[in-house]
Amino acid sequence: MMSLRMNPLSLIILHMIPGAFGGEWSLKYNQTEICALKGSTVSLNGTYTYPAGLEVKVEFWVIENFNRETETPVYCRTPTDSGRVQCSVDTQQHFSLTLSNVTKEDEHEYRYRIKTNVSKDKWMGEPVKISVTELHVNTFLEVIAREAAILTCTTTCSLTDSPTFIWYKNGRRLSSRTNPFHLRPVSSEHAGNYRCAVRGYEHLPSPDQILTVRYPPKNVSVSISPSGEIVENSSVILTCSSDANPPVQNYTWFKEGETSPVGSGQSYIITISSSSSGWYYCVAQNEHGEMKSASTEVTLKAGHFYILPIVVGVGLCGVVVPLIIVLLMKRESLRRGKRQENSCSTYDTSSSPVYENAAALRKHHNENHHREQSKFDPMQSVE
Repeated sequence: MMSLRMNPLSLIILHMIPGAFGGEWSLKYNQTEICALKGSTVSLNGTYTYPAGLEVKVEFWVIENFNRETETPVYCRTPTDSGRVQCSVDTQQHFSLTLSNVTKEDEHEYRYRIKTNVSKDKWMGEPVKISVTELHVNTFLEVIAREAAILTCTTTCSLTDSPTFIWYKNGRRLSSRTNPFHLRPVSSEHAGNYRCAVRGYEHLPSPDQILTVRYPPKNVSVSISPSGEIVENSSVILTCSSDANPPVQNYTWFKEGETSPVGSGQSYIITISSSSSGWYYCVAQNEHGEMKSASTEVTLKAGHFYILPIVVGVGLCGVVVPLIIVLLMKRESLRRGKRQENSCSTYDTSSSPVYENAAALRKHHNENHHREQSKFDPMQSVE
């Protein structure tokens, strides 16, 4: 009876053949290509199996095109890796590599490598690629009002896990979550700074992109200086203001009732007279259109408030002032006469020269009057 014998050399050869003890080497990644935002966290995950009879001694990550002699650079060769790089592996052969705050320097192809107790029995998986990108808003820098604007949040690679986009205008979060983001129709209110972000990574937004909207003049108005009452032959300045992009190129002034313009420029000066009174308005124009302001009245009505008092005052000055002076003098004279009457009732006039002269005058007057009357009085002559 024959028996099968196996020498020690044959046994060593079998150990060197992968899968000699049953089973096959296999290594699978959850993802073979990862697109990550700069500053985010990336995890490479997978599982592996190996032939029975082998013992895994070392497992670690290597970067593609590494130096096979020195086997560098590597990740997670020892269990002391910490900080930005974290590695893990369990008894079920689940392994992972986590890189936090990734940068462009982390853009490589990574392989997971396993060494066993048999020096020639080792395994290295297929590469898994990490790409690092940033967000950017892509749009036309200038759009014309009433047209459409399309804003797209772009990346250099397709972000993993179908992200939800978030939009901001001037730092304020918008309701739209679509990418691209449509603005239709565009108005001047849509102008501003736009940026986008990905939900879960709102702290990693894109740089601001300025959207400029070009539009014809609007909110055209006229102001007058000085305001209020206007005096004849004085000057007033009418100023036309508006909101436009690009700024207004032409200002034209009109007076209602006249067909031709009366002036041009943002400011218009009027010398007030009866012929210049009326309603004025301006028309503001740029390359996208024009707009008319409401009319503003320029009139002398308020000016009469000033003119009338001055004319009347000058005309009556020669009459009123003397009259007032006479009345005041007469009033003072009456006051003095009253004071004299009051003083005569208590004043002794017997020693007053003025009183004596006045009494003599009255006596002389009475005598003369008596003589003249006796010439014509028959009863007086009989006597």
